[in-house]
Amino acid sequence: MKNASLLVWLTQLGLSVALPLAGFIWLAVWLRDSCGWGGWVVWVGILVGLCCAIDGLRQSLKAMERLSRGKKPPPTDAISFNDHT
Repeated sequence: MKNASLLVWLTQLGLSVALPLAGFIWLAVWLRDSCGWGGWVVWVGILVGLCCAIDGLRQSLKAMERLSRGKKPPPTDAISFNDHT
């Protein structure tokens, strides 16, 4: 069971790094082609995608470290379906 949990976290880590980078590059290329913007928009897309990928990597590694210590994730402020006041 622990191996499955590690596989889930590794998948989450890969997606949180790859998807923002690929998504922003795709968006920048689409904007360049459809709106006729210059090549600078691709560089901006790469830069924003890298920043988001680094942030996703940092947050995923923090969550993995927190779980390896045995701590629960911090509670959210959202009220769940079972919370009735």
